[in-house]
Amino acid sequence: QVQLVESGGGLVQAGGSLRLSCAASGRIFRFNRMAWYRQAPGKQRELVAGITSGGNKNYADSVRGRFTISKDNAKNTVDLQMNSLKPEDTAIYYCNALSLSRTDYWGQGTQVTVSS
Repeated sequence: QVQLVESGGGLVQAGGSLRLSCAASGRIFRFNRMAWYRQAPGKQRELVAGITSGGNKNYADSVRGRFTISKDNAKNTVDLQMNSLKPEDTAIYYCNALSLSRTDYWGQGTQVTVSS
């Protein structure tokens, strides 16, 4: 059974930085893709950034150039470095893993609040 545990959320002023980390119980190199999603109040969950098993990355237009996703296969972690944060980045951030059998796994989420 795969478990994903996020950490690193919190309250930060606009322009500040936060680093989110997702620790997976399984070997992440077995996942087809790891990603970060977010959901703001009253909005649908959206993809923020993803990284494939081969290391290819993709970002939402709204965060490209400010956020960086990275993974460490040895530590089974996937991180999201968030710089130049804006109030509109406020949301619950979820770690996601897509297995080779196309099964989705989700973490419990971590709150990120950016004050203006």
